Amino acid sequence: MNRLIDRLKIYFVVVFTVLTVAVWVTHIFWIWPGQRCEAKNMWWDWRTRICALPVPLQVFTGRAAGEPRAMAKKVPP
Repeated sequence: MNRLIDRLKIYFVVVFTVLTVAVWVTHIFWIWPGQRCEAKNMWWDWRTRICALPVPLQVFTGRAAGEPRAMAKKVPP
């Protein structure tokens, strides 16, 4: 019985260590960079770990917000 308890202690320490390292890696590579990115009012993509600046749709369409398509100015290609 004593050997079983010693073996279980070792398993518990190993599992605890692996989970602790996994939590730290998650925070270092995904959570904290995402928080820094969102603090700058940028978009954080957790899959690719990219911090990007959102571009307004008006830049691509050439029209003001709420302006219908028929009233839009022609944007040269």
